[in-house]
Amino acid sequence: MDREQHIIVTGAAGFIGSCMTGYLNSLGFNNIIIVDEFSRADKVPNLQGKKYLHQVDRKDLIKWLKENDPGISLIFHLGARTDTTEFNYAIHEALNVRYSQEVWHYCVSKSIPLVYASSAATYGSGELGYKDDHDLPSKLEPLNPYGVSKNEFDKWALKQTVTPPHWYGLKFFNVYGPNEYHKARMASVIFHAANQIREQGYVRLYKSHRADYQDGQQLRDFIYVKDVISVCAWFMDHHPASGLYNLGTGCARSFEDLVKATFAGFSLPADIRYIDMPEDIRDKYQYFTQADMSKLHSAGYIKPFFSLEDGVGDYVQHYLLTQKNY
Repeated sequence: MDREQHIIVTGAAGFIGSCMTGYLNSLGFNNIIIVDEFSRADKVPNLQGKKYLHQVDRKDLIKWLKENDPGISLIFHLGARTDTTEFNYAIHEALNVRYSQEVWHYCVSKSIPLVYASSAATYGSGELGYKDDHDLPSKLEPLNPYGVSKNEFDKWALKQTVTPPHWYGLKFFNVYGPNEYHKARMASVIFHAANQIREQGYVRLYKSHRADYQDGQQLRDFIYVKDVISVCAWFMDHHPASGLYNLGTGCARSFEDLVKATFAGFSLPADIRYIDMPEDIRDKYQYFTQADMSKLHSAGYIKPFFSLEDGVGDYVQHYLLTQKNY
């Protein structure tokens, strides 16, 4: 893709969006229109050093596009309401469904490829598996309003007969990495573990409240943000069949493994202590997630993913210990 092309990144001040913007810069793309709600001071460091052409407030995007018609070549729609503890569905619906539909319609009207963030939260408790087949979303029962909203947009996209020339809904699994400093409770376990190691020398993990899982052995597919943005950029240059694609490593690991890797990043022995899981998330908690990555690999993405130990080590040593941003 021509480096002079104009690209939109929504959610550009957030975690994955700011990393995506920086990665595009590293590939030579500077004509980027960044879109977000820019009033939060704790997100400002995420954009420091980034090169972009325009900054557009999220609520003004469609109006701005219609007035300026900047000739967009691709949209990375990574902005969303991602708080899984927000149980007011109307909030998620407004941003994750209706706003995404507006972006979709603009892409259709201007024949612009679209890469958007879906989520592994769509899979619910995983009783139907984690395969990115297109007949599955209509059967899924996500565990929280965030997951419901993401699945509703996936279902809507799959029903559309008029689509962008290429479109990809990427089901992000448990993403971790730099530029999540602002995410508070929703930041990764690694981020919280690093803070606990600094402050008290040990890490608290939730006990298991299921007999079939030992404490600390809850399993998730943890993926480093550097892999996520690499895959997103790959879709920019390659055009496999449109649709939904899982984006994890394909290898579930335990929270105990994750925390041990975090301690290793600090060159410290692991000290893990278990606490009760909060009541408000206990019945909505995923005990196992693991992406079936066969579709992406069959589409031609062959670059290896960071191992948990290598990804966590890089994150801790090059970002968390130095408080640097990507």
